[in-house]
Order: sequence, then structure tokens, then C-alpha cells
Amino acid sequence: MSIFKSSNKQNTEQAVDKHALAFGLISVFLCGIGFSIIAPIVPFLVQPYTSSPGEQAIVVTLLTSVYALCVFFAAPVLGALSDKYGRRPLLFLCFMGSAIGYFVFGIGGALWILFVGRIIEGITGGSISTIFAYFADIIPPEQRTKYFGWVSAVVGAGTIIGPTLGGLLAKFSYSTPMYFGAVITLLNVLYGFLYMPESLSKTNRLKDIPLARLNPFTQLTSLLSMKSLQRLLISAFLLWIPNGSLQAVFSQFTVDTFSWKPALIGIMFSIMGFQDILSQGFIMPKLLMKLSDAQIAILGMVSEIAGYTLIALSALFSFYPLFIAGMFIFGFGDSIFGPSFNGMLSKSVDASEQGRIQGGSQSIQALARMIGPIIGGQIYVSLGHAAPAFMGMILISAAALVLYKGTRQKRSV
Repeated sequence: MSIFKSSNKQNTEQAVDKHALAFGLISVFLCGIGFSIIAPIVPFLVQPYTSSPGEQAIVVTLLTSVYALCVFFAAPVLGALSDKYGRRPLLFLCFMGSAIGYFVFGIGGALWILFVGRIIEGITGGSISTIFAYFADIIPPEQRTKYFGWVSAVVGAGTIIGPTLGGLLAKFSYSTPMYFGAVITLLNVLYGFLYMPESLSKTNRLKDIPLARLNPFTQLTSLLSMKSLQRLLISAFLLWIPNGSLQAVFSQFTVDTFSWKPALIGIMFSIMGFQDILSQGFIMPKLLMKLSDAQIAILGMVSEIAGYTLIALSALFSFYPLFIAGMFIFGFGDSIFGPSFNGMLSKSVDASEQGRIQGGSQSIQALARMIGPIIGGQIYVSLGHAAPAFMGMILISAAALVLYKGTRQKRSV
């Protein structure tokens, strides 16, 4: 028995390629910086082309929705292509698209140019799902939740640096953070070209890609037909709708409610990144020893509900300390939900299906993040600044109930 365990351990160690792991972690770190560096300045880039704060909020949320719409249609294609041709070429394509998108967005000059930048970035916006498939290739199933926790922590490190850096660079011009995001993304392409190993062996690749796999609606139907995943995906969808709304209106909310400037908004975004590192480094390892993936996910949902409650109160009383406390609590919940969700998801299929399952998950998330900002922007303008937070409290309560019932059903089978 001891020999069997020793052999198992040795195989597990050999399965994790250190160069592949390093590239994956560096990639998500740079993704965290590149994505978050623009967050504090989007309302200020939009402002010259709008006539009122309400119109500004609508445009900001529509830019988020357009990006998500493009990801929705592109993610299944990118996932399927990565299952056939490997992760390496698809990741290069995604990073190049992101760099071009940042650059176009930075040039600006008209609203339609801003939308073109987001569309370009969105079409190649499947990098995260491909990176998760990449990690699923190189990490044994029993260790994936732990490593996905590392990924969240590394993204958190990037999101600590990115917003603060973006707020500081905005002092030169509001376009400067966009150009910087393009440069660091291109540097990641160069690093990957020199050092990134391919993670998907030719024996595990798809021989051909059925056309149905390129259709996001067929992909959604296929995923939702898997009974083991139905409640997990439905609960995640309900959670991602308000989270997408919060992400879209965050900067506008702080400008309208507290009159914050880019540097201060950047610091607030950095708090979220710090929360990821704190949670993944100190709290998540202890939770994994005592709770299942599903229990951790539900705990994350409960924390997000509490965070949304404080955010709503901060809007009602125009009291920013409540907002900061709410973001801390929300950030904790978000940081532990992500790894547990991806861990449950990746364990549900074999190696040749990782791109498909992650691409499909990315499509569902993109659909939610397309719907969320549209709804959030409308109720933000028509019902008040607290309305998106109240939506989060309601929908995530429903999501937690769906997932909890799903885990009880599994236990009874």
C-alpha cells in the first residue's frame, strides 16, 4: 500500500511541468494587471462624448456588455480550437487581440472607436478560459482546486498593482493606462513565445471539430443537458449577472456617489486584489481541509450577499466607509467562489474536453456579464445608485439556494 502511494505521489509531481506552471501564473498575473489597469479611467474616457452622468453610466455599462457579447460568441470557438490545435497558438492569438484592443481604446477620438476597441478585445477574450484549460492539462484533478486558488491569488496580485498604476498613469493622460496595458500584454506574448511549452499532447487533441461546437447556443444546451452540472451552472449564472453589473458601474458609482478621482478608484480596486491574495494565501487552504468545493462556493455566495448589503447602504447614506467594508466582504466571497467553481467544473470532464467545458463556462459567464451591465445600468439610472446592489442580494440568494439543493440531491443519490 505504501509503495502504491509513493508511486502515486511521484507521478503527480512529474505531471506538473514547472515551466508550464510558471508561464500560466505569469500570464494570469499580467492579465490581472492589463484588465484592471483600465478600470479606474473608463468613465473619464467616456465623459467627453456624453452629455450627462446618466448617459455616461449607460455608455460605460454598454461598453462592458459589448465586450461580454463578443466573448459569448468567441469563447466556444476558441475553446474548440484549443482542443484541436493546442493551447499555445490560441493563447498567443488572445493576447495579441487584447493588446490591439487596448491600443484602439486608448486612441479614442469618438465613441464608436471605443466600442471597436472593446469588440476587438472581446473577440479574442477567451484567454482566461484557455488558461484554465491549460492549467487543467498540467495539473492532476485532485490538486486543481488548490492550483485554481493560486491562480486567483496571482490575479489578485495583478489587480492590486493594475488599478493603482492605472490611476497614477491617468495623471499623464486618460489614454496612458491603455497604452501601458497593450505593452505589458505584448511582453507576455514575447515571454510565451520564448518559454511556453504546449500543454495538450497530440494524443489528447480532437481529431475534428463538429460545427455544433462552434455555436455558443448549442454549447450552452449541451452543457446544461449534463445533469451533474445543471445546478452548478445555473447558480453561477445567477451570481455572474449582478457581479457583471457591479463591475460595470463600480467606477461610475464611486464618481457619482462619493466624487472619487481615478487614483482613489484605483486604490479601491487594489483592495479587491489584496483580498484575493489574503483569502487564497491564508483562508482558502484552511477551508479546503474542512469543507467541500460546493460548501466553499456557498460560503462565498453568502459573503457576497453581505457585501452587497453594505454597498447598498453606502449608496443610501452616501457613507463611503460602508462601501469599503462591503467591497472587502464581497471580495472575500468572490475570491473563494471562483476556485471552488472551477475546481468542480474541471473535475467533471476528461482532458480532451477541458477546452470545451471551460469555453462553455466562459460563454455562460459572458452571457451573464452581458445581461448584468445592461440591467444594472438601466436600474442605476432609473431606480437609484443602490439598485444594482439590491439586485445582487436577490439573485445571489437564489443562486445559493439552487446550489445548496443540488448538493443535497447528490448526497441523497
